[in-house]
Amino acid sequence: MPKTTANGIEIHYEEHGKPEDPAMLLIMGFGAQLTLWPDELVDELVGHGFRVIRYDNRDIGLSQKFDGVKAPGLVKMTLMSKIGLTPRVPYTLADMAADGIGLLDALQIERAHIVGASMGGMIAQHVAAKYPDRCLSFTQVFSTTGNPKLPPAKKEALQALVTRPKSDAEEELVSHGIMLARTIGSPGYPSPEERLRERTLTSVRRSFYPEGPTRHLSAIVADGDRSSMLGDITVPTLVLHGEDDPLVPCEGGKHTAECIPNAKLKTIPGWGHDLPLELVDELAGEIASHARGSVAA
Repeated sequence: MPKTTANGIEIHYEEHGKPEDPAMLLIMGFGAQLTLWPDELVDELVGHGFRVIRYDNRDIGLSQKFDGVKAPGLVKMTLMSKIGLTPRVPYTLADMAADGIGLLDALQIERAHIVGASMGGMIAQHVAAKYPDRCLSFTQVFSTTGNPKLPPAKKEALQALVTRPKSDAEEELVSHGIMLARTIGSPGYPSPEERLRERTLTSVRRSFYPEGPTRHLSAIVADGDRSSMLGDITVPTLVLHGEDDPLVPCEGGKHTAECIPNAKLKTIPGWGHDLPLELVDELAGEIASHARGSVAA
């Protein structure tokens, strides 16, 4: 897989589609490798006429790691945030947004359609707000504004996300990954056991780096409430969210659409915090239609 220097760090990425087609940059979420974007979704987007680029965020997958850099504890960060203080963290979501722009620079892409999922949606918010001249359109997938008044994640979903595996044994890592996927996944579109196990095993064998998500989480908490920043976004925006998302409740997507001027909102019943095969055609169609419409406008 190709790698390049972006924003001063090493980023691993994949390209699919024709070089002459409009670029679409996919930004994945918390602790997730680029492979969490299903191949089927990537292929559908390519079929809609896009040059699709997905990459590993810093500190995860095959991109550069920040070994030995300590993040403040979650309790300390939460308490600081509640009294209006910004904790010092190894890096910020704004830094991660600059990584994405750096990747576009390295690939000599002037403008791209930006698609971000979960934490990737938060990163993409920064891209759309701070680099509007680099964005053809912005699509947010199951993400939120950071407003503390919004409904929180379900207890079992948050617990599954922050719990570490009991050991580094491959079977334990796979079992833990399956448990997490089942807990936050779509109740209306459960993944077949064999597919889920195969995808989890592939992910574990590609990279296992539990320190990265700790620093990812610190970047999310330190970022706070982005509602005001979202009001400045002028990039054509589509918000996609599952009505049964246990990790980032649908209210997060709705609030995003309320904050961004002229944003479009599409919610889907039965959809949780994953990208099930049954929704690939619909999601790819929504993203592609929005992207084409943004250019036409």
